[in-house]
Amino acid sequence: MSLDPTAREANVRDSIKKFFVDNIRTIEGIYVSFDRYLSAPKIQGKDTNRWVSVHIGPLEREFHSTVELDVYCCTRIDSEGFRLAQLCDNVMGYLTDSTMSDGMKRITFYQSRPSGAWTELGAFKVIEINESPQLDATDQTKYKVLTVTLSWGATI
Repeated sequence: MSLDPTAREANVRDSIKKFFVDNIRTIEGIYVSFDRYLSAPKIQGKDTNRWVSVHIGPLEREFHSTVELDVYCCTRIDSEGFRLAQLCDNVMGYLTDSTMSDGMKRITFYQSRPSGAWTELGAFKVIEINESPQLDATDQTKYKVLTVTLSWGATI
């Protein structure tokens, strides 16, 4: 028996990646990586001074499913952390929605395919965002971690 598309991890991961690439990378021009934590990406052989790394945690597949994301906002050559604050503000702006009564963002959930159009299944709801204090890595990277919990209805 086949697993319902709303309960497939591949659809969850692909939808989350699409959201961050479409918004943070495409609109903001900020490099996005997945499951690399603090590793600084090289873009055309050059280090970047700001990036976002998204770590997708395990799913809790239930009627009301959840997944937790750790979104690492990272900067270098940022002595006072001002550029980090700007980066975190930009990312938070994409995870909240002032037009919604609860202020929380809805992220489109797709059934992904290797080729052809993706089918919209519904939406994830951002139900919680926790922000770490500013942290410093040994390589002079400044970073904050936004821990984001998404929920959605699934058929199990």
